[in-house]
Amino acid sequence: MEYHRPIAVTAYNKPEGALPLAGGWLWFSEVEILSRGAVPRRVAVRDLAGEVRDRLSGARVPFGGVVMDRPSIMGILNVTPDSFSDGGRFVGVEAAFEQARVLAAKADVLDIGGESTRPGADEVNIAEEIARIAPVTAAVRFLDVPISIDTRKAVVAEAALAAGATIVNDVSALGFDAGMPRVVAGAGAPMILMHSIKTPATMQIDPVYDDVLLDVFDFLAERVRMAEAAGIPRERIMVDPGIGFGKTVVHNLTLVRGLSLFHDLGVPVLLGVSRKRFIGELAEEPVIDRRMPGSLAVALAGVAQGVQMLRVHDVVETWQALRLWMAVNGGLV
Repeated sequence: MEYHRPIAVTAYNKPEGALPLAGGWLWFSEVEILSRGAVPRRVAVRDLAGEVRDRLSGARVPFGGVVMDRPSIMGILNVTPDSFSDGGRFVGVEAAFEQARVLAAKADVLDIGGESTRPGADEVNIAEEIARIAPVTAAVRFLDVPISIDTRKAVVAEAALAAGATIVNDVSALGFDAGMPRVVAGAGAPMILMHSIKTPATMQIDPVYDDVLLDVFDFLAERVRMAEAAGIPRERIMVDPGIGFGKTVVHNLTLVRGLSLFHDLGVPVLLGVSRKRFIGELAEEPVIDRRMPGSLAVALAGVAQGVQMLRVHDVVETWQALRLWMAVNGGLV
């Protein structure tokens, strides 16, 4: 099997004969062809099959009401006592709403989570998770910004959708709860499918891959097919390579360097690296709240490969960095 990784260039340096990358702010005139056990090679876009060119260059339709022809921001709102970065800060409707109001000033989507999925985290029971997210979702819906519910559980997703959420962000990519496809398809909701292995409690125990970039791609391709078979159309699907979920520092860096490969799935791509452990390790910064500069650096590396959505804690800072990156590189502002 061959995999196609477009070599992205900025609009400012657009080469002759280049195609838009996923209908967005970048272009490509060459593609790296990858296959297992073979040396990568580069080919010009004119030498690709038409269906491959169309898949890599075709515009992505708006996702949950958010346009995909420019980088967008998903602001993280954890209403949990134990999330790795901000656990306990926004528990309760009043505190959560005030934080949501701050995030909504610059975020394109708010992602509300009631169960920590940090490495080593234990599962939260359904009733408790609903009690955390439902009243917050009902309050935040009036901020006029799309709401995503970050959950692995169908009943929780159903409660959040009823309370005003419009997007489901499943870190198990339909692998945890067999009822999730029915709920999402029945609601007609867009869905984010993220790669992970095992469970949050065990995912960082010696994660092993044959080829992490291709293994994650194959996993997501299979989950996209599963979602489509369940009645969730491809135009309502986004994928997330799951940085930090069952990956070592080397795995994470390999995925970040190869992010443009995921455009070969023909759907938008989300990148979530904000404040994660590998950033702390590489930056020698053990204090989680001080990892914003490193988070921005990796986020912009994703934007340079056409990632359509960034999931972040530091929304205002990310918005400013994106604004300047796009201006400098000739993109939309």
